Amino acid sequence: MTDASSIRDILDFWFLPLGDPGHGQPREMWWQSTPELDAEIGARFAPLLDGAIAGALDGWRGSPDGALALILLCDQFPRNMHRRSARAFAGDAKAIETARLALARFYPMAFPRDVRLFFYMPFQHSEALADQELACALFATQGGEDSTRYAIAHRDIIARFGRFPHRNEVLGRASTAEELDYLRTADRFGQ
Repeated sequence: MTDASSIRDILDFWFLPLGDPGHGQPREMWWQSTPELDAEIGARFAPLLDGAIAGALDGWRGSPDGALALILLCDQFPRNMHRRSARAFAGDAKAIETARLALARFYPMAFPRDVRLFFYMPFQHSEALADQELACALFATQGGEDSTRYAIAHRDIIARFGRFPHRNEVLGRASTAEELDYLRTADRFGQ
């Protein structure tokens, strides 16, 4: 498979093909995964993920489509493929690096709102407060009340704990008493 066909395969899978009436519209699978979806993503895209993390696909950053596909591959897909394991976060550094470059090149502006949001998700998944602040600012520009509310909620967790306590177990981190208390009643965001 060529780079161009791999990029198109990722984008068509996540957003539906360009000619599809639902292309770029919100999809339930973005937020409500199933074991079957996780397995399908793993079967289709796991071979690309390791190469992406290692830098073999950095050339994809040369276009808006390629950068978006790389972000999806490194940010969204590992959370499905490796659900409830440390590998779910293996692509985060590559995703945020690519998202920063994409913002500097104004790539998100080439896409409709619901697609553009995926350029911003790596910042919302980051455990760095500065990234969380940027996520809040980016999501606020999109006019979606829900997206902004979720960005603020993510930021507030990082501001309070300096990390996402719900990741502690899979990352082998000891939880503080305050984090354990929080986890008993907290809304959790994915992984």
